[in-house]
Amino acid sequence: MILYEIVVRGRLSRRYETAFPGVTLTPGNGFTTLRCEIRDQSQLYGLLQRLRDFGIELISVNQLPRDSDGS
Repeated sequence: MILYEIVVRGRLSRRYETAFPGVTLTPGNGFTTLRCEIRDQSQLYGLLQRLRDFGIELISVNQLPRDSDGS
């Protein structure tokens, strides 16, 4: 599993938490950060396609380094 941080434009409401299971939503000032563990490239593409289907504007996608404890 690889940890990703995906930033989208706008503040996503709580209703999106059920639309993206396993994803943590953190609202910011004019954007929302989604953090999730992705098992492979097809799962990542599926999540990005779902964001597109909802009409959510993508700002960035970043792979995050693992903690030194290996989690």
